[in-house]
Amino acid sequence: MRGLKATRRIIGDALGHFNTDDGWAMASHVAISALMALFPFLIFATALASFLGADAFSQQAVDLIFDTWPKEVAEPIAREVHNVLGVRRSDVLTFGVVLAGVFASNGVEALRLSLNRAYRVSEKRSIFRLRAQSLFFVLVATLGFLAISLLLVIAPVALRIAASNLEWIAPYVGTITFWRYVIALTVLILALISVHLWLPAGRRSLWDVLPGVVFTLFGSFIGSSLFAAYLGRFGSYASTYAGLASIMIAVVFLYIISAVFILGGELNASIKRYREARAVAGAG
Repeated sequence: MRGLKATRRIIGDALGHFNTDDGWAMASHVAISALMALFPFLIFATALASFLGADAFSQQAVDLIFDTWPKEVAEPIAREVHNVLGVRRSDVLTFGVVLAGVFASNGVEALRLSLNRAYRVSEKRSIFRLRAQSLFFVLVATLGFLAISLLLVIAPVALRIAASNLEWIAPYVGTITFWRYVIALTVLILALISVHLWLPAGRRSLWDVLPGVVFTLFGSFIGSSLFAAYLGRFGSYASTYAGLASIMIAVVFLYIISAVFILGGELNASIKRYREARAVAGAG
């Protein structure tokens, strides 16, 4: 009974602050910023991969991004992404590609702003330091996906060799599809933890951010599944928006994910406030 009361108090506090902090408007900002940052990020990433001689990135790691999206949502936007990335780019050091990296960092800044509001913290770091951190996140994400793309190319070969020499390991090898989902989920979890720990102002422990990360994972799965079911059964985006249907689908999907993400931050902040209130009451 006491745990139920605490849960209701925490959830009520999180939802109340979400509304007070203009959570719905911030979700729109994050969704649009994410969509605007997606193409520049992939252009920058594939250009860097080509410069480093790892062209497998564009086919492997890019698809990895959409493995975490429902099929009904991923297919239209993935098709447009592959059309954009079909142009070979080796000019990673040119002004245009570097500028794409800067635009991609705007998506990181949108996440920072939403989390600062959720955690009720004021940003005191200089704008140059913040932008440098955002660019660093973009670069780390690029190198991470590059490493993953190589892993997705090498891993199946290594697993087949292991299975042929070690019979006991064969039943545990599975399929490449299984490993793609494992890697995609691992990357998503690590990315969420990193964003909550280091993007907003102030300091938080891993224990402080885990509830919001778990909520974001399950909430995103439920929200995206419901949206995918709607598209599959009742959606009329193609007839309503014609050629803009894929963009509208992506915007609505990212809006749902962004709202869940911000709610995850609000949940972490509410749990922290509840713990602090309990500590004060206990000391009193």
